[in-house]
Amino acid sequence: MNVTFIGGGNMATALIGGLLDKGFCRNEELRAVEISGEACTKLKQKYGIKCFAQARKAWAERDGDIIVFAVKPQQMREAARKSGLAANANLVVSVAAGITLTSLSRWLGGHRHLIRAMPNTPALIGEGITGLYALPEVTENERKKAEAILSAVGPTVWIRDQVQMDAVTAISGSGPAYVFYFIEAIEEAAKQLGLPLETAHKLALQTFLGAAKLAATSSDALAVLRERVTSKGGTTERALASMEADKVKEAIVRAILAAAERSRELGDELGEAD
Repeated sequence: MNVTFIGGGNMATALIGGLLDKGFCRNEELRAVEISGEACTKLKQKYGIKCFAQARKAWAERDGDIIVFAVKPQQMREAARKSGLAANANLVVSVAAGITLTSLSRWLGGHRHLIRAMPNTPALIGEGITGLYALPEVTENERKKAEAILSAVGPTVWIRDQVQMDAVTAISGSGPAYVFYFIEAIEEAAKQLGLPLETAHKLALQTFLGAAKLAATSSDALAVLRERVTSKGGTTERALASMEADKVKEAIVRAILAAAERSRELGDELGEAD
C-alpha cells in the first residue's frame, strides 16, 4: 500500500509511525511532501522515508499512491490546487477539520474519489479515534485502505452523512480539550483543598483512565455506573447535586453544540474560495 502524505506535521507523523509500527506499510511505501526542510529531515531520519518539497516531484517518481492531505484547513485550498493530481487517478483522504469534500473536489478539478477523516490528538500516542466519510464514488476496496491507514492510530467509525462530520469534530475532534479542561478543574479544587499539585494530577489522571476503561469494558449504561458510585447521602451525591444545580450537564451540551456550529461555519468560510 503506497501512501503519500501532503504535509509532515504532527498528524502525518503519527500516521506514518503507526503504519510502520503495525507493519501495515514498509518504509519505501511511504513518502511525504513538506515545504519545511527541517520537518523533511526529521521524517527522513526518524522513519527512513522519502520527502519532497513539491508534490509534482513526488508524482513524477511514482503514481497511483493513496494521497493523505494532512495540512491545516487554511492551507488546504492552496495545497490541493498545487498538488497536480489527475482527476480520479488516486484515492484522496483529507484530515483537515471543517473542509467539506464538496470544496476539496472543486479545488482538485472535480476529483470524486475522496474520503474525509476526523482523527483526534490522542492519535499521537496510538489512542485516537477517527470518524470517516466517503463520497459515493469511493469503492469498497478504497474504503478498506483508508480505514487501514487511520486505524494505525486508533479505532475508526464510518459516518453516513457528511453533515454529521461537524458533530464528530465537536465530540471527538475537540473532545480531548474538554477532558483536559475538566482535569484542570479537579486539580484546582485539589489545590484549594490543600493537596500537592503532583498528587492531585496523579489522582485525577488515573481516575479518568480507570473510569473510561470501566465504561469501555462494562455492558452497563453510563447512568448505571454513575449510580453505583453515588451512595444516598454520601459525598458523590452532594457533588452531583451541586453540578445539577449549576446546570453543568446542560452547559457541556451547549458547548459541544457551539463547537459543531463553528465547524459548519469554518467549512463555509474556507470553502467559499474558488
